[in-house]
Amino acid sequence: MVEHDFRYTLFNPQHTLIECRALVPGRYQVTGNGGSMHKGDTLLVTLKGSKDLSMRLTVESVRHLINPRGQWVAVASGPVFNELEILAWQVACDSCDAVLEFEFAVDAKLGKKARQPAASARIAELGWACRGEKHLCPRCQESAE
Repeated sequence: MVEHDFRYTLFNPQHTLIECRALVPGRYQVTGNGGSMHKGDTLLVTLKGSKDLSMRLTVESVRHLINPRGQWVAVASGPVFNELEILAWQVACDSCDAVLEFEFAVDAKLGKKARQPAASARIAELGWACRGEKHLCPRCQESAE
């Protein structure tokens, strides 16, 4: 099982994601070009509408196309979103002047109550800490320990 990086980049145009669409929540049809895709492999794909968010998909089945050469269509499983919403928020470190501008994904059908937990999880992924209502950047966390 191999991990294939199909996040949007101009550095690798022969290894590109053509389309990724949801069939049902949690199942996706992915069309790409390049790479040697197999069942059980993992795909990293950029979330539409995001600058830097991606999701990890697991290939359930893949069909390699004869024409155009190198193109394939896969069915993959991944995060369950009924209605994907990309939000951009900002937090400031409560110990110094550092500011983190970040994006996070949330299921819009879960409403506004789902935003805070999703944002907190994304902040933690980026190395920041939440202690109650306070936020600490990675540098201030090191000095606090």
